[in-house]
Amino acid sequence: MYPDVSDMDPSSLFAVPDLMINGKQAYLFSSFPKATTDTHFRWMRQYGIDGALMQRFVGVIPRYHDEHDAVLRNAIASAEQNGRVIAVEYDLSGGQAETVFDALKRDWLYLINDLKMTKSPAYLNEKGKPVVSIWGLGVKRRITDPNIGKQIVQWFKTEGHATVMGGVPTGWATLSGDAQTDPGWSNVYQELDIVQPWSVGRYKDAESATAWKTTHLLPDIALTRLNHQAYLPVIFPGFSWHNVRPEDRSNRIPRQGGRFFWQQAIDARTAGSTMVKIAMFDEVNEGTAIFKVTPTRNDAPGNAPFVALDADGFSLPSDWYLRIAGEIARVYHGAAPASQAMPEPPLKPSK
Repeated sequence: MYPDVSDMDPSSLFAVPDLMINGKQAYLFSSFPKATTDTHFRWMRQYGIDGALMQRFVGVIPRYHDEHDAVLRNAIASAEQNGRVIAVEYDLSGGQAETVFDALKRDWLYLINDLKMTKSPAYLNEKGKPVVSIWGLGVKRRITDPNIGKQIVQWFKTEGHATVMGGVPTGWATLSGDAQTDPGWSNVYQELDIVQPWSVGRYKDAESATAWKTTHLLPDIALTRLNHQAYLPVIFPGFSWHNVRPEDRSNRIPRQGGRFFWQQAIDARTAGSTMVKIAMFDEVNEGTAIFKVTPTRNDAPGNAPFVALDADGFSLPSDWYLRIAGEIARVYHGAAPASQAMPEPPLKPSK
């Protein structure tokens, strides 16, 4: 997808070589300027989104340390200013078995002792401890040894003094599908305070999303309640990564004007979930972004195959998915009923 940058500060914008929109220079934003973070967290406040998980990829922490730290400091400041929260989510992608544990320990101690991230009122706490998410535990093609996974989780709970959320495969409960099959991973999952199964791409339309409620959400929630754990289901608006994988068709999982997104949120709520993670706020590369993107194909560069909001025949404003996210937040906060019918149009943002 291509971001709608018309509401962004000029200091956030940079010209993209060889990309034009209707004969004019095309621009993208950088996440590095503070103005960018301020804009994004202002949107979260205006549309009622509670906060964001800030991804930190273990495999590239040393290479991008200064850049990522600057963005993280900006995010803390912007979250404080807008009454939002953040938490760090480590992604194990690219991590090596022999170094990943030490890398995580070293970085978390740096964040809490040197940058003092968790001292901010904008850092998310649960049960009196800062929340940290470890994504990729037990997921295929990630760290294969469950002993390393257990070591990581136990250290963060004890020495790291954190409430630990685990980003796990959707087949975590049965060690099937996208999950690694070593039974030791079940012991890792039982150690988690919050279970967050990754569901992006696992179903493709409202009907299969509703079937997912029966096959995964209900049994998952029952198991986490038995284990005295919290459960954080993941929902997403649609999916497309044709630009990075040309062999994969464009607009692979259509958004259906928001109905696909809404159905997942309601299914999770009626299954008993009290919270939900949206994947993702700004992931244009895989077509899951909910922030402002180009509403029509004519608004995006013509010399590259971008997906716009009119791809499924709907005429929608660029902030449509922020507005739906706000309606979803109202449902989860108890301010609106969990209705199967998506509000149309969704509420406009506050000022």
